[in-house]
Amino acid sequence: MLLAGAVTALPLSVFLMVQPAQAADELGEKVGKNLQTAQTALAAHKYPQAMAAVDAAEAVSGKTEYESYTIDQMRAAVAAQSGDVNAAISAYDKLIASGRTPAATKEQMALAEASMAYTAKDYPRAAQVAEKYIKAGGANPQMYTILIQAYYLQKDYTNAARAQQAQINVQAKAGTKPTENQLQLLAACQAQTHDQAALMQTYVALATYYPKPDYWAQVVHSVLSNQHMAPALRLDIDRVRLAAGLVKTPAEYIDIAELAMQAGLPQVALDVMNEGYGANVLGHDAGAAREDRLKQMITQTVADRKANIATAETQAQQSPNGNALVTTGYNYVTFGQADKGLQVMNAGIAKGPTDINIAKLHLGLAQAAAGQKAAAIATLKGVGGDNGARDIAQFWVLKLGAPS
Repeated sequence: MLLAGAVTALPLSVFLMVQPAQAADELGEKVGKNLQTAQTALAAHKYPQAMAAVDAAEAVSGKTEYESYTIDQMRAAVAAQSGDVNAAISAYDKLIASGRTPAATKEQMALAEASMAYTAKDYPRAAQVAEKYIKAGGANPQMYTILIQAYYLQKDYTNAARAQQAQINVQAKAGTKPTENQLQLLAACQAQTHDQAALMQTYVALATYYPKPDYWAQVVHSVLSNQHMAPALRLDIDRVRLAAGLVKTPAEYIDIAELAMQAGLPQVALDVMNEGYGANVLGHDAGAAREDRLKQMITQTVADRKANIATAETQAQQSPNGNALVTTGYNYVTFGQADKGLQVMNAGIAKGPTDINIAKLHLGLAQAAAGQKAAAIATLKGVGGDNGARDIAQFWVLKLGAPS
């Protein structure tokens, strides 16, 4: 992810043909002779002689503004090509500040100046030049790279992350997705600054644009690393792991199915078992007979719950809070009665569940199960709190394909 191919010098022609023609623009004999000597020595790569001739031209008294400008051009050319970073940067600064230098050439010079400072490992100077260029409206992607890397190599991870995010934002406005390296570097900076919320968003972006198992694993890790995760979200955590492809063993599938049964969601439990069978994880080892019995029991529970769902709704309405209505409504949805189920869930939320954010999370999941993706995303984006429900909701927003 380090900078490659930095520009360190500009062709001599760039320096000698940038000033607008003006009536009084001519070199006096002494200045002209010394600059001609400098140009000849530079062409022969005789840098000390070339710089000495530039100094001789500078020493001429009574110079015109045009002569001083041309001397700065030659000094920049000699210094850049000889690798004299300090002298080149000083000359570049004068040329960039001059009204004689066209805007396009100023951009070239700024890039060359920042590149030279970066190559010389003068990272503070490189960052300073790049920041000034970008603040002035420059959009050359290489300058962003110099800026980001200059901060990163100074271990200024806060500014490196800020600059990298700014570049990604510019690309987003232009309809261009960030590169994998850009997002990886952003994540590395955020990890250094322990900005867990921002890091979660970056891994979400990585998993969205470059859906690799490692990135999904990082998203899940970010979700699960919430120290305030509510115990009531245990099933939801495992469903995140399942959706991310991180559930691999029969025991894991069975544990999730049993959690779903304990939560009063038998159809969810059956769906988990069916996924385990579909993945050829269940039904093939020494525990196959137990797994088959568990599936049969869950299947019977689904049938019984379907047959008695209306009674369950009546009982839920008599409950002192909205928890039972939310669960009953979720069951309606999983049993294929989406409209009825969502209505009951909303009634439960209106009645007041124990945790409004967990209830909204489940409503969003039910809307997704009902095929109402846009509504599900809107609901999930409204999940708040710090007990883990919001983190899980953000995962599902990503999984459902919400715009970044």
